[in-house]
Amino acid sequence: MHIGIDVGGTNTDAVLMDGDVLVDKIKNPTTPDVTSGIISCINTLISSRPDVGQINAVMLGTTHFVNALLQRRELAPSAALRLCLPATTMLPPLVDWPDDLKNSIGGHTYMARGGHEYDGREISSIDEKELRKIAKQMTDEGVRSVSICGVFSPVDGSHEKIAAEIIKSETPDVNITLSSEIGRVGLLERENAAMLNACLVEVASKTVAAIRTAMLSAGLNVPLFFSQNDGTLMQSEFASHYPVFTIASGPTNSMRGAAFLSGVLDAVIVDIGGTSTDGGMLIRGFPREAAVSVNVAGVRTNFRMPDVFSTALGGGSLIKQNPLTIGPESVGFKLAREAMVFGGGQMTATDIAVANGMAEVGDRRLVSNIESSFAEDTIDEIQKRVEDVVDQVKISAQPVPVVLVGGGSILVRNSFDGASNVLRPSNAEVANAIGAAISQVGGQVEKVYSLTDMSRDEALDLAKDEATRKAVEAGGDPKSIEIVDIEEIPLTYLPSNALRVKVKAVGNLI
Repeated sequence: MHIGIDVGGTNTDAVLMDGDVLVDKIKNPTTPDVTSGIISCINTLISSRPDVGQINAVMLGTTHFVNALLQRRELAPSAALRLCLPATTMLPPLVDWPDDLKNSIGGHTYMARGGHEYDGREISSIDEKELRKIAKQMTDEGVRSVSICGVFSPVDGSHEKIAAEIIKSETPDVNITLSSEIGRVGLLERENAAMLNACLVEVASKTVAAIRTAMLSAGLNVPLFFSQNDGTLMQSEFASHYPVFTIASGPTNSMRGAAFLSGVLDAVIVDIGGTSTDGGMLIRGFPREAAVSVNVAGVRTNFRMPDVFSTALGGGSLIKQNPLTIGPESVGFKLAREAMVFGGGQMTATDIAVANGMAEVGDRRLVSNIESSFAEDTIDEIQKRVEDVVDQVKISAQPVPVVLVGGGSILVRNSFDGASNVLRPSNAEVANAIGAAISQVGGQVEKVYSLTDMSRDEALDLAKDEATRKAVEAGGDPKSIEIVDIEEIPLTYLPSNALRVKVKAVGNLI
């Protein structure tokens, strides 16, 4: 059996799954410190089951790390080291970062000799003496985490590894992130992604350790996995080193859970929570990946992220009259205290759904003073916003199947423009937690290969072998590993007959 947990801005959902069978589910308000809410859900699920030995894994999707970025809190003093000189000096590291985020991590930046051209030739050689001097500066400035980004390191990452060894020898306690392990070709976006990861490593390590300790105290000495942005799982130790790969796990969990509950592998998934609505396209059971740069906390990045469109609409969204306004403010995890149907004084979207007869939540008598015409107008506006989300996600004008999940799905009607049919699967309110519980492990590779040294088939085989190896290292059963996506792009503008290959492999946990 597996426990699946998803932490949202409003609720923390948890399920106990026995294979493909849902055994139990729970939805609790998210706690300010996140961790205690997770542990509360685990304890509730296992309290009536004295034999916890049947539980063999816990899968978790959390917003804790992305919230740390958005709220500029718990971020480690970090430095960005670029291996580039004498090139790329016109746009230094962190050049496009918001000032408040840059200041919250110290804004330390360095440029040193190193890096490569697109074909693997060195821009310049590593200068060990220069790097040791920079390492001492970092120590003096109180830096605790470092991102190292070499120009074209996805083609040749050797300089990043050499620099990491030198920095580590001078400052053994510092955390180091290599950009070649985080992002794709594209210097600034990859450097940004690595730096976001670097400043999150400390809080990730503490969070993982706290959850592991609490699991042990509950008698659960089982593997802990975290959901990744691409819909697969990673081991907790990996998550503590690469927390940036978890920041979009909420929408991906919902999409994977929606596919499982509805049996539909190709559809638009709309997850309406307490604070926001996320829409994404499901292709062969996995979220469609964003093809362009993705903005995270005001920073452009290019690592693996789902192609998701979000809007500030949820069950906790505040409703105002004259003129009609829906959100963007939300009562969030305080919904059960502040919404009118629960005796509170704030009019929320949930109150409107109850007043309009679309939901049975709380005490309907407490919203009897809401005029039916106003409730209807509000539902019409909510409907338009959800239809807009579907329209933004679709890639053609043709109607497509739409699967509605999340506790806030009570806010919309059973049919709307742009949908060929609307599905509301059972247990949709915990689709995110189910998505975490049934997730597979995966491995992904994106590299540029020179076809002057090998054939196209040899390049594809190398990429597939590496993706498979990564999936096995992540805990996958070698017999279950399959290649689910291959993408190849000839780089015709390069003289070396280069080919960029992206391969994704997934498999079941052992």
